[in-house]
Amino acid sequence: MSVRSYDKQTLSQLVRKNIRKYRLMRKYTLQELADKTDYTHGYVRDLESLGIDKTPTLEALGRFATALEIDIRQLFDDVKEDN
Repeated sequence: MSVRSYDKQTLSQLVRKNIRKYRLMRKYTLQELADKTDYTHGYVRDLESLGIDKTPTLEALGRFATALEIDIRQLFDDVKEDN
């Protein structure tokens, strides 16, 4: 079994894809998630937009995990590319 290597950009995109995945699973709009995390709609939108280089802080990850009612480790799970 080999250990997978992650760089900052790969981890950031993985986390951001998971935030979107869990937001959609909860049927939250961008604004609803923004309200639950005390971030702006623009910040959440930009975070989910992989074309914009944004890396959430550990504090932000904690807020998103709490708002999405998941364990923070779930933000690092591999995302299946169905779309």
